Amino acid sequence: MNIFVSGGAGYIGSATAEALLKAGHTVTVYDSLVTGHRQAVPEGANFIQADLSDSHMLAVALTTEKYDAVMHFAAFIEAGESMKDPGKFLRNNLVNSISLIDMAVKARVPRFVLSSTAAVYQSSEEPLTEESPLGPTNTYGFTKLAVEQSLDWYRQINGLHFAALRYFNACGALPGRGEAHRPESHLIPRVLQVALGQAEYAYIFGTDYPTPDGTCIRDYIHIGDLVSAHLLALEALGERDKLTYNIGSGTGYSVREVIDTAAAVSGEEILVKEMERRPGDSARLVASSGKIRRELGWKPQHDSIQDIIASAWAWHKEHPRGYE
Repeated sequence: MNIFVSGGAGYIGSATAEALLKAGHTVTVYDSLVTGHRQAVPEGANFIQADLSDSHMLAVALTTEKYDAVMHFAAFIEAGESMKDPGKFLRNNLVNSISLIDMAVKARVPRFVLSSTAAVYQSSEEPLTEESPLGPTNTYGFTKLAVEQSLDWYRQINGLHFAALRYFNACGALPGRGEAHRPESHLIPRVLQVALGQAEYAYIFGTDYPTPDGTCIRDYIHIGDLVSAHLLALEALGERDKLTYNIGSGTGYSVREVIDTAAAVSGEEILVKEMERRPGDSARLVASSGKIRRELGWKPQHDSIQDIIASAWAWHKEHPRGYE
């Protein structure tokens, strides 16, 4: 297939683009490089540097050749920031996504795969299924849910087949591919920056949550397992017109557990600074991924937090300045 990958210079998008190429597909990466890295675009992919808000460039990109699918990763992802600057997230994550969907429909692209998030759900003491109550606690989660709902209208009205993959904390690294955000705020790479001597503290935002150690509990899924889920969903859209799946390991780890594991893996002391809660954080988000396991035969290959952090630690040691 010929695949259009928006945000293909980012962490998950570039890894998926590389896997698509290895599977024999043709790939065009469309990325503004506002948060992505040119060096992350895999060799063999066509590359267009442009923003989704550029309607002319987007129209040219999607109509110059015939695409079989769009895979959409171009979004701002910091939940905390979305509570400080909601307009930034609404414009990029929602308005630009709808522009992309609309242009894809006009270009007669039959399939669309969305990078979505666990942040569409309410916090829950039980593992979250696809039928769990929705209720974003931050603007970021709201934008993703709104895009999912928009896609369903395009499905009903225009016949667009779509998949929404709801991630639970993508993490870890593949050979040559790891997290390199600017600035870094995700827990595992931030903690490993402390281990590398690049940051003084690992921050814990909130120590009074109703959890065993008072810190938030999250499900962590290795980037390689996310990539495999994308490829399976892409294939399944040939027969199905709508897919929604949770992508997680099914195991929750607290912030403190992640920090302690990173210290053990790296062999370095990691100093911690406790902060007040951040607006928009949920106490507990853990996935039940039974649906995609049953329907597509997906199974995570990296379900140990030790293995996930070890893969990230190996990448960060080899790439202490990220892709620079």
